Amino acid sequence: MAAAKKYVAYVGTYTHSNSVGIHVYDVDTKKGALTERSVAPINNPSFLTTSHNGKYLYSIADEGVAAFSIDENGDLTKINQQWIGGMRGDYVEVDSKNRFLFVGGYHDGRVTMMKLNSDGSIGDISCGIFQSGLPISASEKRLDHPKVTCVKLTPDEKYLLAADLGLHMVKVYKIDYELGKLELEDIIRCSMDSGPRALHFSKDGKFLYVLTELANAIEIYKYSGENNQTLFELVKIVPTLKKDFPAAGSTSFDFTADDKYCLVTVDALNTVTVFARNAEDGTLSYEFETMVSGDYPKSIGVLPGNEFYAVLNHDTNEIRTFKVFPEKKCALMENKPVKVSTPNCIDIVALGGEG
Repeated sequence: MAAAKKYVAYVGTYTHSNSVGIHVYDVDTKKGALTERSVAPINNPSFLTTSHNGKYLYSIADEGVAAFSIDENGDLTKINQQWIGGMRGDYVEVDSKNRFLFVGGYHDGRVTMMKLNSDGSIGDISCGIFQSGLPISASEKRLDHPKVTCVKLTPDEKYLLAADLGLHMVKVYKIDYELGKLELEDIIRCSMDSGPRALHFSKDGKFLYVLTELANAIEIYKYSGENNQTLFELVKIVPTLKKDFPAAGSTSFDFTADDKYCLVTVDALNTVTVFARNAEDGTLSYEFETMVSGDYPKSIGVLPGNEFYAVLNHDTNEIRTFKVFPEKKCALMENKPVKVSTPNCIDIVALGGEG
């Protein structure tokens, strides 16, 4: 009988008060519990991601971006850090062959492509693009400047998508891995004043989900992957709220590993909305919503096994886990809250490789 996989959760924080960096947790998938095992010091690791081979972790830092090695227990050892050629970043993405690190910049609207070395360390900047353009807006009050909130590779890794909350667009860049360059290929023009926040591709690679923070909706697109066709075709727009609530903002989402459910955190309402996903046409249907028992659910992560999810309540400095009961259309809080200062993102991975 094969040994059960061991999972760890990496939580990025802001280090203005009590936190000093990236918190590492052992994950009990049967109980939905997170137990802290170590902390890796770094300034304001607001977003992070792990390499596909499970050997390295890459994080935003005040000084740019940082690389860490992951040992057999999931603990982190810093390898190096590099400047990203612009203002502080807020999102990182890595390709499956660990060739390049892609960085999104909220403050300056910059997309940066950085070379990765064979030892996992971060090398030099190979390409940097400051996004430009005018936002699609119905009101002069909503006119804004470029703010990249997410960079995401397409499943075939031909393109890099950059969600821009300020421009209300998702820009699509063709990647030249040989030259280390990005070239604008297409633009997804989201709904007016929508504010795209996060991106997710379905496991089969057929559908793109764009979470819009200002419109409180998920825009669903069909992805063709062919140069001679429309790359992204709008399928449907699904509200994340049952009724309009102007102060609310949809801040993050995650999908179960089997792609059957989508979970969305909503600020101000302090709720998680759960949708069922139709595998055939990619559409989402409302199931239920649950209070998060805290303030400002900044991020959400579905635990392996799809029975539990963890919510990072940024303003009440805690992580809370909930068990999902699909047949009863509800989720109930499990375990005591895990105290951590200003948690901002979570990445749950299997040790020793992809998971």
